[in-house]
Amino acid sequence: MITKNTTINTLYQSLPPHTRERILYAKELIVQTKEKGGKVAVAVGSGPNIHEGVTTLIAELMHKGIIDCATTSSAVISHELAGTLDTVKRIDTTMLDLDPVKQNFFNVFEATMLNQDQLEKLGKESFFDLDFYDKLMRNPGNSVIKAAGNMAYPMGLKTEILAMDILDLCRLAGSPFEEIAGLGADPMTMIGAGAQTGLPVLVTIPQLVGGGKVGFAIGDSISISERSLKVAQLFDSADVIIESAIALSQEIHDGPLETFTGHGVWSDWQDEWTYSLRDKKIIRMDLDPNLEAIWQKERRSGEITNTVIKGLPKTKVTGLPFRMEMSGFSRLPGSLPIIGDIGNIWPILMTMVAETLAINLDFMSYNQSTPEGLTMRQWIVDTVQPVNMEKIMQTLNRKN
Repeated sequence: MITKNTTINTLYQSLPPHTRERILYAKELIVQTKEKGGKVAVAVGSGPNIHEGVTTLIAELMHKGIIDCATTSSAVISHELAGTLDTVKRIDTTMLDLDPVKQNFFNVFEATMLNQDQLEKLGKESFFDLDFYDKLMRNPGNSVIKAAGNMAYPMGLKTEILAMDILDLCRLAGSPFEEIAGLGADPMTMIGAGAQTGLPVLVTIPQLVGGGKVGFAIGDSISISERSLKVAQLFDSADVIIESAIALSQEIHDGPLETFTGHGVWSDWQDEWTYSLRDKKIIRMDLDPNLEAIWQKERRSGEITNTVIKGLPKTKVTGLPFRMEMSGFSRLPGSLPIIGDIGNIWPILMTMVAETLAINLDFMSYNQSTPEGLTMRQWIVDTVQPVNMEKIMQTLNRKN
């Protein structure tokens, strides 16, 4: 028996032996790091991490001292502003007298399913049109759980308006958007957990695009240079970095201040602060088998490194199509790929980590297609609340 959790153990045993070995090795890396007082960072992408409950699990792991810092995308922050997941009703746009030229290619309009308390609060907002919302509710349509806010009325619109209000506070405080928004965020969001625990949660520069005006607000809250430095310091502080369903990771963690694979060599020449990934352990959860193939080629013969040294095109030399970040990842001495669905890998890995460290987790994510995953997603809809602007203001006023 690998874990006391029967569901997790069954899921673990269903994985290929090679994947099980990688998970066990990753578990040991994380456990040893925490036992030595080291830090674990996560770098997560957008969609899958929200839908599989991974961002909510990361919030729990921050509260319990397993995860020490996180980077993410502006899209994730946008969804966390609105409560992570919500239930929306999808309505045929032809029933709504909307300009067909301006509608999406699905030809559907989405409406957030609101309870009475939420309706009463929104009724006080100047932007909210109750008659239009009633019309949406009267029309037929199907309901689905999806990333909160997003394209649904009124929460998508509310989130964009809220982002501009928070941006004004960021400029006054001289703080990143994520930090100020976190003051009013639910504790089971990453930004909410970060605010409660004092742990950094930051959007990286390649991940600023997304989340509508939330991305604008995040990008405008502090300068690009300051954000680069804060993200670099976050990764420098970590001994283990976990990448989850993320693109552009090479640009995220090497960037202009990292000296082992990045362009930080020139910052160093100019006596600026830099850091190195040389001794970092980087665990990447990814569905693409090419990541494993490239990583193996580098381990066997140094093929990727030799190709870079010779200035040759890596895709043609290896005969494998791959994303640019796979090149940098494969050349990092401490990198470890785990090929599989993050909806399976995260609960298995973190259940094992928590049990070994004798930490009790009050929330666990599960693959959204499983019965446990369906229950988890409904719990997030029912429990995780949108950002409360009044709470932000109260907290800032106390600090002042």
